[in-house]
Amino acid sequence: MYKFSRFLAISLAFMALNSAPAKAEVYRDQSVPITSVEELDINQYLGLWYEIARFPNWFERDCQGVTSEYALRDDGKISVRNTCPKGAPDGPEKVANGLAWKAAPGQLKVTFTPLLPFINGDYWVLYVDPDYQVAVVGSPAGKTGWVLARSPDIAPAVYDKAVSVLTAMGYDISKLELIAH
Repeated sequence: MYKFSRFLAISLAFMALNSAPAKAEVYRDQSVPITSVEELDINQYLGLWYEIARFPNWFERDCQGVTSEYALRDDGKISVRNTCPKGAPDGPEKVANGLAWKAAPGQLKVTFTPLLPFINGDYWVLYVDPDYQVAVVGSPAGKTGWVLARSPDIAPAVYDKAVSVLTAMGYDISKLELIAH
């Protein structure tokens, strides 16, 4: 049974990788330095976040009203639950459960294939406001990036601040998509 489960997990991982586009678009000028926040209070970061804006990616294609929820596990790792209503904020939900762990200050590694933790991505918190109400997340490779908030709507000045963080990190904000809630 164990061998079959392992074989199935590896097969599914390869199928997922092969169904992904061969080359994801890069939204960041990698010659521009990127830095994560120096300190991330993970306990304040936990909880529900609404996706306000994102750079297009294959795994959120046709998603609106996206939320991410983070919870601390007994082993110190973080459970991740991404909810993606398809087509509209009230559309049928696709849910992805993952696992995250601290890689460095302000930097997490995230996997949605926990049986194969070596298949993971960089999740760098580039900015979080002092009250942990708005966060900007990205990666050195520049293939992903998000503006997150604790509520589905944020003030224009707050959004502009988040966008300025992405710009300073070399992101091409002309590709940023606003998400309906």
